[in-house]
Amino acid sequence: MQEHEVSVLVQHGVKALRQGNTAEAIAAFSKVVDAGRGDASLLMALAAAYRRERRLEPALEKAAHALRMEPANLQAVLLNADLLADSGQTRGAAAYYLAALKLASTLESIPEAVQPDLARGQAFCNEQTSLTEHSVRVALAAEPASMASPRFCESLDIMFGRTKPYLQQPKHYFFPDLPHTAFFDPNQFDWVAELEQHTDAIREEVLALLATPDQFKPYVERNFRSPQFGVNRMVNNPEWSAFYLWKHGELIEQNAARCPRTVAAIGRVPLTQMPARSPSVLFSIMKPNAHIPPHHGMINTRLIAHLPLIVPNGCEFRVGNHIRRWQEGKVWIFDDTIEHEAWNRSDQTRAILLFEVWRPELSNAERDGVNSLFAAIDAHTGQAPAWEI
Repeated sequence: MQEHEVSVLVQHGVKALRQGNTAEAIAAFSKVVDAGRGDASLLMALAAAYRRERRLEPALEKAAHALRMEPANLQAVLLNADLLADSGQTRGAAAYYLAALKLASTLESIPEAVQPDLARGQAFCNEQTSLTEHSVRVALAAEPASMASPRFCESLDIMFGRTKPYLQQPKHYFFPDLPHTAFFDPNQFDWVAELEQHTDAIREEVLALLATPDQFKPYVERNFRSPQFGVNRMVNNPEWSAFYLWKHGELIEQNAARCPRTVAAIGRVPLTQMPARSPSVLFSIMKPNAHIPPHHGMINTRLIAHLPLIVPNGCEFRVGNHIRRWQEGKVWIFDDTIEHEAWNRSDQTRAILLFEVWRPELSNAERDGVNSLFAAIDAHTGQAPAWEI
């Protein structure tokens, strides 16, 4: 078949399709395809003509052929999705609509004519997800044992797009193969119960400090030795302040002298020990109506612990998908390399004792290795590290 003949047949088929004469369009397009001269766009036009006649089987065949020729053709992916939906194959249709949405997200620009099709595909996926979720949750309601597991319930929320998985994203150092656990069970730490017994004494000391609030400095202070991207709302923010007892591994003598009972109590906790970095122990203060925006910690080899001392109503803390309220005198321990944020929605100040401990999964040899690593880095640079709690 000559090029001129191909052009005449294609033009004739397009004109017939626009006029609603699908049989004539199919005949013209098929002659070109049968002669082996059809490209992906012509196969899609032929599939569209078959679709108008509700002849879904040949329409699917031609649309699939077009996609094999051009796997990254967004319109071909959408056409396959539409045809599968027309034929009642909802699962396959949803898979193709999702593929189209993913493909569209990689493109620099999306043709305006395709945007309504993408919106329709998104609506189709949302509807199918909702129907599936309802059916699954009804079925699982008959299995109360599984639904009693918070982790299993969270997995359902992630599966059905109600939330997302939050993983460790340390800003400075990542140690592999550690569980992505937001909050740890305090019962696995043998020092917790004893520390909690000192809550009243520690609270008295922080109350005395709060009588002279100029003792507290912003939790994140401006450091011109290193960039502080992503923390602009926290840098030098007086709404979130700190009074350090230990900082970067050193006891601050004048501060410790004002809080002897706190120093004695925390001294029995196996704090993280990293030269020039840890431990850091501080009173963390949130002013009324303050919000600490989402952020991540430095390294995932340590955990952060809070001993709540003054907690008015309206104070909440989120780690990943888990939102909790502090309870005075009840320690919690969390992985700060998982995204976290805090709120004080009250008209009073919130105060906690904050400190860091090693992750329990690390062996002594691994802890020594981490310390040796950072010591080697410091020896190489010859400078004090720019470090944060």
